[in-house]
Amino acid sequence: MVLFPENYCLICHQRMMPEIGWRAIFSVEKERLICTECKGKLEKISGETCRICGRPLCLVEEKFRDGDLCHDCFRWEEDGQWQGFLTKNYSLFLYNEFVKEVIAKYKFRGDYALARVFAAYLKEVIKNLEADLFVPIPLSEVRLYERGFNQASALLVEAGLPSSEILTRIHSEKQSKKSRLERIHHPQVFKLIPEADIQDKKILLIDDVYTTGSTVRHAAKLLKQAGAQSIQSVTLAR
Repeated sequence: MVLFPENYCLICHQRMMPEIGWRAIFSVEKERLICTECKGKLEKISGETCRICGRPLCLVEEKFRDGDLCHDCFRWEEDGQWQGFLTKNYSLFLYNEFVKEVIAKYKFRGDYALARVFAAYLKEVIKNLEADLFVPIPLSEVRLYERGFNQASALLVEAGLPSSEILTRIHSEKQSKKSRLERIHHPQVFKLIPEADIQDKKILLIDDVYTTGSTVRHAAKLLKQAGAQSIQSVTLAR
């Protein structure tokens, strides 16, 4: 008799039945972290996307596109204060209601185990990118105390990648509460630690959700002006 260990989905916590068959018995099966139903609700971004932010262009009306850029990125790039700082953002999933709830559990309800789920997808994207430093978007001291851990740093740890904590946050006010215009014209929200060596480095920023692009662009601007060669970002959802 072959005994299979109990395995539970890290998202819905339902028991996952093992795959039965000769292949499952005699092969080394990749660890299953989530059930088939939850996996199906994670909508991966694919197809033609905005050249910079990674937004699926099939979801953008023609009048809100400027060539291979969505109108948001076009406006960022036509502003001389922001042009050229962020090379490219890669987002893993569409920010649907399911992903929104899962990220809320991860960020605000301290479900650290979900970092393992996202890290598996993160590694698939990162393996095709060139980077000298992996830099998580930092939390303020207040937010870090509230949440217990930095969700961006946790993704890198669970993906087995070095987390370069070279940025600190200047203030604790949530960017999500501001309008796009307020985000653009707000003073720099990050600070580079004095000992950071980023000269001519290719940097990959890690964050949870790409909304207006303000957060990663503030970080990218600071890093580029401090001597970094290029800045890309990977976010969980767009």
